[in-house]
Amino acid sequence: METIKYTEDVGTLIISSNLLPTMWTTLVVLLGLLNTATAAVTSENQTWKNVVIGAGGFVSGIVFNPTKKGICYLRTDIGGLYRLNPSDDSWIPLLDWVGDSNWHNHGVDAVATDPVNTNTVYAAVGLYTNSWDPNNGSILKSTNQGNTWTTAANLPFKVGGNMPGRGMGERLAIDPNKNSVLFLGARSGNGLWKSTNSGSTWSKVTSFPDAGTFAPDPSDSSGYNAEKIGLTWVTFDNTTKTSSGSSRIFVGVASLGAPNVYQTTNGGTSWTALPIFNNTLIPHKGVHSFKEKALYVSFSNGAGPYDGTAGRIGKFNITSGTWKDITPARAISDNSYGFGGLALDLSKPGTVMVASLNSWWPDQVIYRSTDGGTSWSPIWEWAGYPTINRYFGVDNSLTPYLGGPLGNQDVSLKLVGWMIEALVIDPFDSNHWLYGTGATVMGGHDLLKWDTVHNVTLKSYAAGIEETAVLGLTSPKSGDAHLLSVVGDIGGFRHVDFTKPNLAFSNPTYGTTTSIDYAGNKPNLIVRVGQVTDDSKPQIALSSDYGVSWSANSAAPPPTQNSGYAGGTIAYSANGDTLLWSTPNLGVFRSQNQVTFAAVSALPSGAAVAADKVNGTALYAASGSKFYSSVDTGASWTSVTVGNMTSASWIAANPFKAGEVWVSGNGGIYASTNYGKTFTALPSVSNAWKIAIGAPKTTGGKPSLYAAATINGLNTLYRTDDHTNWIKISDADHGFGSTSGIVLAADPRIYKRVYVGAGAGSGSSPCSLRKSSGERSGQSQAHPVGLQKDQDFSSCDILKHPH
Repeated sequence: METIKYTEDVGTLIISSNLLPTMWTTLVVLLGLLNTATAAVTSENQTWKNVVIGAGGFVSGIVFNPTKKGICYLRTDIGGLYRLNPSDDSWIPLLDWVGDSNWHNHGVDAVATDPVNTNTVYAAVGLYTNSWDPNNGSILKSTNQGNTWTTAANLPFKVGGNMPGRGMGERLAIDPNKNSVLFLGARSGNGLWKSTNSGSTWSKVTSFPDAGTFAPDPSDSSGYNAEKIGLTWVTFDNTTKTSSGSSRIFVGVASLGAPNVYQTTNGGTSWTALPIFNNTLIPHKGVHSFKEKALYVSFSNGAGPYDGTAGRIGKFNITSGTWKDITPARAISDNSYGFGGLALDLSKPGTVMVASLNSWWPDQVIYRSTDGGTSWSPIWEWAGYPTINRYFGVDNSLTPYLGGPLGNQDVSLKLVGWMIEALVIDPFDSNHWLYGTGATVMGGHDLLKWDTVHNVTLKSYAAGIEETAVLGLTSPKSGDAHLLSVVGDIGGFRHVDFTKPNLAFSNPTYGTTTSIDYAGNKPNLIVRVGQVTDDSKPQIALSSDYGVSWSANSAAPPPTQNSGYAGGTIAYSANGDTLLWSTPNLGVFRSQNQVTFAAVSALPSGAAVAADKVNGTALYAASGSKFYSSVDTGASWTSVTVGNMTSASWIAANPFKAGEVWVSGNGGIYASTNYGKTFTALPSVSNAWKIAIGAPKTTGGKPSLYAAATINGLNTLYRTDDHTNWIKISDADHGFGSTSGIVLAADPRIYKRVYVGAGAGSGSSPCSLRKSSGERSGQSQAHPVGLQKDQDFSSCDILKHPH
């Protein structure tokens, strides 16, 4: 059994330092990492804190414990698992310990909280069921509400926490009448599985008749949409207690044109299909109302979380064995969305809520019924288009990038949300409800007002949840913001106060933003790159005031001219007159003085690019085994072969000294002091991905170098102050996920401070932003986010290592 320790942390961007109080620190004793023939590897106490953005990704599931007040878990697709702090409605991250060797544990496809031993919780973990994740899934178990975990079982199949259908569920369930019994609905044709020893071992339920036949797109060559969704949820009838547990169990299956809800009345020995409710729809959620002796089921014609153009709500009478269609009449009339989220107020039989999946315009619709689905009231409705009646107020103070209505009749924003699969009512408090969106967790504490004054407050409860996909970071040499970030789906941010969420970059507003850089001699000049591939706006934006305000760079061709003119990485010359843009598939382009971008034929497509931070005419690039340098702002280039490297990854330049540059790749990390003419390998590093250069230990000394690297066989995060000996700065509580997915920026003004976008998966977009440092001074001293259809805000965060 693998035991994993967790220490509570808050948020997504983490800060670490050996000079900070040790509130979030752990001293890690590293065994077998000392290589006296090359260089020493040591460890330090580190303090990591999150840089607050505020959620920023899909919340795929929320589960309250049914027997003990205040216990609630929230799962995300690639951002891990959280536990509610009921004292202030914040969330405590439970999987920050996940590191490179178990990176796919960030994906949580199901969570189950024990109704008997209420401190026990299980999670089915794994990211992908296609080739992107080579590992089978696991069942994690905690007996102290997620503070520490064991791997209860390694499963013989994959688990897909970030696959289509990840909002269905819950696929994992604990028998309330015998809590040593668990059932798990598997994906990819693997059927139904059962454990009789609290998750330690699992066996396939061979009597279960249908493993699920539906795949969103069987022709998808990547396998992502071609994988079968499998079983969608497991629900126990807690009123059917026997000596061996509950006799009646319901299971939903992703199959079309056939029965897709099954029940057993003998604990799983045999199974029968319920009468077909609608053979064109898939059951997303199944919730048992024991006082009504009924099963409520939400249906949609897709797997979610993005799709859904038709759906129904079914209510199965267990006594009569018949279905009743209780779909809201307005939804039938709208005829444009399915249903995902489904919640019952177990203390008020007949009170049910359902959420559309997906009503992309003007907003999602949540319906509420207090009479078992006979009649419904919506959260908003038209009062004769274009007049809209919203029966709610909005508090997005914890996610200001989501904005708010620009006026009473503004319909430009999705204030209710999107991708609502998680929807729950607190079983101990009828006023308390929560639901997940593609960006955050919403809800409130005045739900009963829906039934009286028909007006509630929707609040974003994002405190503690940090799950943005961090794609780029930069730390300028001056200015009030020590960090600027760009992330998937919600753009990017200036982080002046790391403890508070901010408005996103705007004018232009990009959803996904992939790269950001500053001009070394003029740090007020900032450039960022958007990735809105169907946008009519140029995807390069410039700022002259440290990122406070922006303007589109008209020299860049818009993606409507060619979708390849979006995304990639960008470098800003030290004097702020030249941009070097490496696009995803059109090659590398160069623009001087905001004149039209021209192709740089000397550089390979997809090359890593960077600018010297002192010499205004020096630019760099790397690809394969080659390092390219220019001393005339990219007009001409020379190249050299770098050591035994065959696949270059990243380039980092000294913020304070011209010509000093480092390149990372599959051969390690190589340093040059002469603009890349020659290189020397740093000791002990066999592989490296992102690297960053920060403030030196002593004024005028060597800058600190941070690396997501393999050193003496261990993939993790390191720092070196003398460029010979290495310090491991990850720890038992902060593993940063996949090392290859980490994004880095080091603070040039504060020694030992580094910003880390934690890696969500192997080769995937990184997850989380964190900050770490010793914070000793170094060398020198609102508009809402635009929403595109099908935006996921897939999860991650930023960590900061501070003083």
